[in-house]
Amino acid sequence: MTIRIMAGLLAVALMLLQYRIWASPDGMREVWRLEQAIEVQSAENTRLESRNRTLAAEVRDLKDGRKAIEERARTDLGMIRANETFFQVVPPALPGAPAPIPAAPAAAKRTAQADPP
Repeated sequence: MTIRIMAGLLAVALMLLQYRIWASPDGMREVWRLEQAIEVQSAENTRLESRNRTLAAEVRDLKDGRKAIEERARTDLGMIRANETFFQVVPPALPGAPAPIPAAPAAAKRTAQADPP
């Protein structure tokens, strides 16, 4: 009889422990939620590391090379070299589209005053 009681108590204890593992908020559901959060954070970290490498390379180029500075000035600021002519090509308007506003004549041709490198 004592073996039956001990087996019954062990079975109840086993069921209680299984309940805590599978059904309680701190059990396997929490583990699965944390594993998913780790995967999401790892993907975000990978994306940010890639962005940081790109930015570090750009900073290195801007510190060391004049070509990067010149490219940045040309694309972002619209600067040109001495004796260069700037041409702006405007695509033809689509039928029914409003007419574009004409640009000022001074914007069509600009020359830089700096000495060529």
